[in-house]
Amino acid sequence: MMFWYGGGWLWWQVTLMWVGMVAFWGLLIWAVYALVTARKQSDGPDARGGGERHGNGAVSILDERLARGEIDTAEYRRLRDLIASRDHHAPAGTSDDTSAPAGTGSRR
Repeated sequence: MMFWYGGGWLWWQVTLMWVGMVAFWGLLIWAVYALVTARKQSDGPDARGGGERHGNGAVSILDERLARGEIDTAEYRRLRDLIASRDHHAPAGTSDDTSAPAGTGSRR
């Protein structure tokens, strides 16, 4: 027992070992979680090029509403034409609708 000196580990050595072990496992678990969530986000339809583009999101919602029976075909056509005309003329959030009946006001 040539190098034996004292009665075991000191309290700060044990504490430092535990802190290091918890930090190591915490970082390892966090890295796996980050990789899995990043992979799931990149597996979405937009990442492969098969998802909706700018104005098509509103049209797909409109399609779903028609399929659920929330709107009829006349309302569907009216809203679809409105979306198509807005996509080509005015930026989002602006309103240049002058065809609204008098007295109805503008929803902003």
